Amino acid sequence: MVKIIVAGAAGRMGKRIINLIQQDQETELAGAFEHPKHPLVGEDAGVAAGTGFSGIKITSSLEEVVKKGQVLIDFTLPQATLANICQAAPHGLSMVIGTTGLTADNIKEIKNFSKSISCVLAPNMSVGVNVMFKIVKEMAHLLGQNYDMEIMEVHHRLKQDAPSGTAIRLAQIIADATGRNLDKSGVYCRKGIIGERTRDEIGIQTMRAGDITGEHTVMFGGTGERLELIHRAHNRDNFARGAIRAALWVVKQPKGLYDMQDVLGIK
Repeated sequence: MVKIIVAGAAGRMGKRIINLIQQDQETELAGAFEHPKHPLVGEDAGVAAGTGFSGIKITSSLEEVVKKGQVLIDFTLPQATLANICQAAPHGLSMVIGTTGLTADNIKEIKNFSKSISCVLAPNMSVGVNVMFKIVKEMAHLLGQNYDMEIMEVHHRLKQDAPSGTAIRLAQIIADATGRNLDKSGVYCRKGIIGERTRDEIGIQTMRAGDITGEHTVMFGGTGERLELIHRAHNRDNFARGAIRAALWVVKQPKGLYDMQDVLGIK
């Protein structure tokens, strides 16, 4: 039985993770915490998640529960994630990080902390999306510069970062597979008289509306044909299941930084 602590326990993802932990026979909810000012601090985590009494109260910090678990699942905000890994590392607490909007410097810090703990960092925990990553790499390599490559992502109106971490990861995979520099080739906005599309462009376009969980489309446009690879998330459970799968896996691994490709064995 793997003992899991959940960060952001009263958030949309936190609640689904807690819900599925309580349904999983291989996992146990060992702790849950939220921002100190959150109104659900002090409440039962299972009740807050809609699964009934769990016996685990939502605390106001990781410090209060850090010694109770084997792994921390964190889908929060960049600064909160960095604060959490800073506290987790001295205690040898493994981490699964699904936080998006992380900068290159943030990721560098996480890599440094992962020298003392095992950590899975992934912009998307969905099994389907990670299979998509693998397929897109092969498609981009095979089609090469003769095909225009565009990424479109759609999420709910409350999402705070854009483009999504998944879209950026897809763009980086395409850039690496085709020998491009994403910093130079990435195009995030088109407006006005922009002229003809260049061969080097990798378009990453963002849409926000309603309560859409998440949709990513990669389009390869050639002369006389186009190929599209689409992933649609119907709810958050696929991300939560992936995070739990990563948690079960990472506690058995040596210290270091991993991703979902490692978890799934498809690198």
